[in-house]
Amino acid sequence: MPESPRVPRPRAGQGFPLAAPLLLAAVLAAGLRGGWLPSYEAQQTRAPEGASAVSGARLDGAVRSALARGRSGTEAARALVSRSGHRWDAVYGPSAYAAWSEGLAGAYAGVGLALAHDADGVLRVSRVRPGAPAARAGVRTGERLLAVGGREVAGLPVTRTVGLLRGEPGTRVAVRLVRSDGTERRLVLTRVRLGDGPVVSVERYGDGGARVRVRAFTRGAGERVRAAVAALPPRTAVVLDLRGNPGGLLDEAARAAGAFLDGGVVATYEDGGSRRVLGAPRGAAGSGPLVVLVDGGTASAAEVVTGALQDRGRAVVVGEPTFGKGTVQVPRALPDGSVAELTVGRWRTPAGRGVEGAGLAPDVSAAPGTAEARAREVLTGLGTPS
Repeated sequence: MPESPRVPRPRAGQGFPLAAPLLLAAVLAAGLRGGWLPSYEAQQTRAPEGASAVSGARLDGAVRSALARGRSGTEAARALVSRSGHRWDAVYGPSAYAAWSEGLAGAYAGVGLALAHDADGVLRVSRVRPGAPAARAGVRTGERLLAVGGREVAGLPVTRTVGLLRGEPGTRVAVRLVRSDGTERRLVLTRVRLGDGPVVSVERYGDGGARVRVRAFTRGAGERVRAAVAALPPRTAVVLDLRGNPGGLLDEAARAAGAFLDGGVVATYEDGGSRRVLGAPRGAAGSGPLVVLVDGGTASAAEVVTGALQDRGRAVVVGEPTFGKGTVQVPRALPDGSVAELTVGRWRTPAGRGVEGAGLAPDVSAAPGTAEARAREVLTGLGTPS
């Protein structure tokens, strides 16, 4: 029986595993005193809202039964998960999960496509990396993705589809796409080693403010945000740009929020009837005016940061409604070495808001072409703290 892969931490991101939360009794008590937490007492006697209908024990049994009959345990697990009808549950083979997890370090082998579901649930290309194989083949943002490697991707989670696109450098993958004019194309792309570039970048404005852009909450991103903010002059006015950020590791998101929050609750969720509390570290690096810039591509762990800063009155949120990925998945190693990600429940903001399917509404709406300028206007209006 193959060795089980090293399974990373629970995730709430749209396609990125998350770290286990900080279960600090002191943080929970502070949240209750501060009125940040909803009441969960009535929920302790039932399954968490939005949890998967498939248990890990059932998956283990299905895999062992398939292996005993000489069949694929991974496919048996996928069949069971697909029948559950849960949107975010997924099963990965060992190599596919390893390739996907590699992206958490900011580098991977793929074709240079980012994907997202539109408002109608259609899987489309949300970004094409310049110079990557997909870009050289003429793939454009907005194209509908129909199949990867001969497998239809309609109904698959973004995580599962991205896993199909990734693999070993030099290997080839076939994709089928439809352009906006209805033209269907079949391409064969060769995977190459890619990196996402700086996951955290800083741009100084001429008026003394700064934009801190966070592309994703990969490993080390939280500390990079804190270091970037700490390197600015004291009380610098900051635009925290989370546009297009698909999420990532939950503990990295909490550390990033801690750049602007001096401890306290960032989010809560339930897992198996237990209430989990995610807290920000103490010692905020930035105390100046803060605007969070968001759009429809701001998802999951990026929504966790946005919701925490918004609920706790630390920032004004500018832009468009966020994606609305409000559930938490926990990776589970299966007997054949594959990995299942099962939804354990929905996460909530410090004020108890859920975002699944609804997203977070900005305090100030702004169209894509004017969003950053509007954010800077709002930042100026917030003034300089005394």
